[in-house]
Amino acid sequence: MKPSPFSLHLPESLPEALELLASRDNARVIAGGQSLMPMLNLRLAFPDDVIDLNGIAELAGLREDGGDIVVGAMTRQRDIEFSPLVSERLPLLKEAILNVGHRQTRNRGTLGGSICHLDPSAEQPTVAIAMDARLSLRSVRGERMVSMREFAVDLMTSCLEPDEILAAVRFTPWPARAGHAFVEYGRRHGDFAIVSAAALVLLDAGGAVERCSLTLGGVASVPFRVEAAERVLQGNAPTQEVVREACAQAARCEAVGDPTYPAWYRQRLAQRLLERALLKALERAAVLSQEHTS
Repeated sequence: MKPSPFSLHLPESLPEALELLASRDNARVIAGGQSLMPMLNLRLAFPDDVIDLNGIAELAGLREDGGDIVVGAMTRQRDIEFSPLVSERLPLLKEAILNVGHRQTRNRGTLGGSICHLDPSAEQPTVAIAMDARLSLRSVRGERMVSMREFAVDLMTSCLEPDEILAAVRFTPWPARAGHAFVEYGRRHGDFAIVSAAALVLLDAGGAVERCSLTLGGVASVPFRVEAAERVLQGNAPTQEVVREACAQAARCEAVGDPTYPAWYRQRLAQRLLERALLKALERAAVLSQEHTS
C-alpha cells in the first residue's frame, strides 16, 4: 500500500515549523521516518499535512549545558552511537543505542522520533525514563519542560499537544563511578525487544547501594521504573540474597499480554533480564569505585 494523499512542507527553521503546525488541524511532523513512514504506507495514519523537520539544523546536535547533556531531537542515532561525549558521560544511552535496529535504521532514526513514537519496547524511551530525562517541548506559545515520566502517558501516547514539537532532550549524567547496563531479549537481532532492562548503580565507600535506577521496557504500555526493587537495594550491600529479592519485584509488576507473549511470560523474562542488567551494573560500579578511590 501507499500513503493517502498529503501536502509535504519543508520548513528551514523551528519557528517556521511551529507556525505550520499551529495553522493546520491534521498535521504530523516527520523526523527520521523509521516509524511514521511504515504507518503512512500501511494507512494507519492519515495526515493532511506532513511537516519535514530534516532541514532544521537547530534541532540536531549534542552539547553540554550546566553539567547536563542536551541532545537535539533530530540527532541521528548513528551520531549518538559514535559521540565521544555520549560514550564518556551517558554510557547507558550508548549501550542502548547499539541495540536499536540495524546500522541502516540508525543512520536515519532520531532520538526525538523514537521518544515521540513511544513504542513500549523501544530502547531510547526506556533510557530516558531510567535517567529521569527532561524534554523541551516547543510551540508558538513558547516552551515547556516536562519529565520523561510525565511525557509517557500510555501506549504510544504522549502528553505532546497537537501544536507542540519535541525540540531537545536533557540528560543529567550520573557520576563517573556509577555502573550501568542495558540488556534486552528479542526473537532475533534488530527486532523490537520483547522485554528490556536498564540499570544504573552507585555504590558508597562501604560498598552499599547509595543510589540506583532500575527500568523495564516492553512489559507494560510504557517503560517504567521498578521502584519496589530500588527500595530493596537502597542503602543495602548488594548481596546475592538482596539482588534476588530486588529482581523478584519485576515478576510482580503489572504486564501486558498478547497471544504470542502472555503477561506471565513477560514478567518472568523481566525478572531474569533485570537480574542480568543489575549484576552487570554492580560489577562495573565495583570496578569504577575502586578506580576512583585508588
